[in-house]
Amino acid sequence: MSKAPRAIRLDPASPDMAGDEISREGGVAILPESEPIDAAETTVVPVARRRWSWGGLFIAGLSGFLTLSIGVWAERTIVSLMNQSPVLGYAALACAAVAALALLVMLARVLRDILRERKVEALRLRATSALADSDLTEARAVTDELTQLYASRADTAKGRALLADSLPQLFAARDLLTVTERSLMTPLDAAAQAQIAQAARRVSLVTAVSPRALVDVVFVLVACARLLRSIAGIYAGRPGTLGLLRLARQVLNHLVLTGGIAAGDAVIQQVVGQGLAARLSAKLGEGVINGMLTARIGLAALAVCRPLPFVEAPPPTLADVAGDLASWRGSSEQATS
Repeated sequence: MSKAPRAIRLDPASPDMAGDEISREGGVAILPESEPIDAAETTVVPVARRRWSWGGLFIAGLSGFLTLSIGVWAERTIVSLMNQSPVLGYAALACAAVAALALLVMLARVLRDILRERKVEALRLRATSALADSDLTEARAVTDELTQLYASRADTAKGRALLADSLPQLFAARDLLTVTERSLMTPLDAAAQAQIAQAARRVSLVTAVSPRALVDVVFVLVACARLLRSIAGIYAGRPGTLGLLRLARQVLNHLVLTGGIAAGDAVIQQVVGQGLAARLSAKLGEGVINGMLTARIGLAALAVCRPLPFVEAPPPTLADVAGDLASWRGSSEQATS
């Protein structure tokens, strides 16, 4: 919203006003005041580039050494078997070729997963920059790449058709990314939130009834790994083992940066506050907390895997995906009364 011009007295010798276009009437200058800019929309958090480290150099050197050692051992084994029996030698050579082919396929899949994750991260950063700069060309490029990314997905066919019909009528970067989010991200967000809610309920139930803490820890770890893989599959394809480890590290970094590892004082008070721990067993309260922490991890994975920032749609909160866990308090109080 533009503001009305204001009148101030002009000092003719003031160097601050040199070069400005000022409308003067007597000793009064009319200065049109520009509209304030929302800092939240224009501020883009810089992403620090990862540099080499001594730990990475150690892993690279150790991996190279182990690869050479395994190669030398395989070569000596095959030569020894060839000297003893050509049949055994050719059989060992065939097994080594099959193992090498399988290793190359696995490495290719890992590389594909890493490139896909980096593409999703780059799309999110480019979309954020396009929103901050109101760059329509960059927003169109991001929309085109998102359409190509989900071109083979049947669940986005309707959204892609609606987006293609709306593209000629959109001439602002925010409007374009808003329609893109509404057409492509909305069904994916709903599926991801459903997965998070389901995993939170499952973890809450199992940890509430399991007799041993070791079972709780193992089940929570497995459930979180399955949740991360499911959310990554919804947005950018199901990752492999190494891709899952990289995604888990990104989610952990996101939780540390945003302070989301805690469930929040307000939600904790809704669940364990006001005498709930006294009315119910401590094990049930522990199950609810584990479910909420699982939901927190799922929300962080959603933020990491989503290729677009939240433009129009509000980011999902803990109450959206784990609100039914908090509702246990009301039902339990009614039952006890």
